[in-house]
Amino acid sequence: MHITTKSGRKILLNTPEEDAQITAAAMTDPDNLPLTDAELKQFKRMRGRPLGSGKKEQVTLRLDAKILEQFRATGNGWQTRINDALLDWAKHHH
Repeated sequence: MHITTKSGRKILLNTPEEDAQITAAAMTDPDNLPLTDAELKQFKRMRGRPLGSGKKEQVTLRLDAKILEQFRATGNGWQTRINDALLDWAKHHH
């Protein structure tokens, strides 16, 4: 059996037998037991991006490709690092 997402992607569901095997295997690990229904209800479903500080303003800014390449190469959070670099510059050139 499968379900179809809003985007049209089909997801194959486990059979009841496969689900039982997976649950049985998970129950053998005392350090990582499956969550109970009560524990699952504690989670809140959130949508979208987390709220920011409210102190930033979205702008369009053209930067040299080399600068972007270097910051992006440092991984996630590269935009924050650019912001920090600009804050540091402003602190020393005010």
